[in-house]
Amino acid sequence: MTDKQDDLRWMQRALTLARQGEGHVEPNPMVGCVITQNERVVGEGFHTAYGTDHAEIEALRKAGEEATGGCLYVNLEPCCHQGKTGPCTQAILAAKIRRVVVANTDPFPQVAGSGLAELEANGVEIVSGIAAEEAEGLNAPYFHYLQTKRPWVIAKWAMSLDGKIATHRGESYWISNPSSRKVVHQMRGRVDGILIGRRTAEVDDPQLTARPSGPRTAVRIVLDSAAQLSSESQLVRSARETPLLVVTSEAASIEAESRLTDAGCEVVKINRDQASNPLHTLLDLLGERKMTNLLVEGGGKVLGSFLDAGLINEVHAFVAPMLIGGKGSSPFAGSGVEQIDLADRLGRCHVEQIEGDLYVSGRFPREKSV
Repeated sequence: MTDKQDDLRWMQRALTLARQGEGHVEPNPMVGCVITQNERVVGEGFHTAYGTDHAEIEALRKAGEEATGGCLYVNLEPCCHQGKTGPCTQAILAAKIRRVVVANTDPFPQVAGSGLAELEANGVEIVSGIAAEEAEGLNAPYFHYLQTKRPWVIAKWAMSLDGKIATHRGESYWISNPSSRKVVHQMRGRVDGILIGRRTAEVDDPQLTARPSGPRTAVRIVLDSAAQLSSESQLVRSARETPLLVVTSEAASIEAESRLTDAGCEVVKINRDQASNPLHTLLDLLGERKMTNLLVEGGGKVLGSFLDAGLINEVHAFVAPMLIGGKGSSPFAGSGVEQIDLADRLGRCHVEQIEGDLYVSGRFPREKSV
């Protein structure tokens, strides 16, 4: 086996470890680390939760004295600054690691190549770019957040074969099957926010919670320009137990907003004269709260608004083997495109079958995420 094949093998192991931190480490990136000595693993670890030791520290602790002269594999450049934890570069140097292999450099301003430069200046051999594309895909929301200061937007919907998300009466329970809905609950349990419009809240009366609960408790977000969300809705009645953010506009009266705040909701007003598109202002606000992943569940008007604004980064669509027909709702309203060749096409597209439902997921190219 060549050195390059060995490097790829151990980097993929580091990536497997990194994925175990999903939903626990955000807004930090997912990072895994493997330390080898003569092609034998002597220590490994991953970043387990925000504020805890980094993957390199976990792996070095397990390796102990066997780390001396070893090779360290990590999917993201080791940090070289004092944050919630100490600089990993100093720990690597203290352990006398001979060689460090990384997938991606860290664009975080206090690192951004400085970590690798420090190691190299102290005699450590550096190899970078191993499994870079796979590693970048793993931490795409982190890279997006650093670049835009906004959360990664995930659009999700379930529809029939003829592209309907509800009947003409608004009924949508249940288009997807229980196994597909289980996947959605898993998604809900690892994101920072779940967003719908008031119309969907009114028709479906959802809870917008992960069942069973996941590593994160998402803030439920309702776009409700006039603050008309019913006090009897499941969302409002549970607002003191699970955070609920109601986004209003100048159309909302003080009395209407007070009704919601008195029920335990947080109300944020975004006036339309603040920005050409209020969604940009909203994402900026969520970014300031360090939200890195936002799940948009619709309906069609909300999803269409995000699509028209070019704000969707990732999609998860569940297509059920049924026909609804008539004037049922489609997943995306809004303006849409005028020509087929102007339509956005997914990259990293994945298709699988879930007990009869067709599950299609993918991401738009990174330049579409800006």
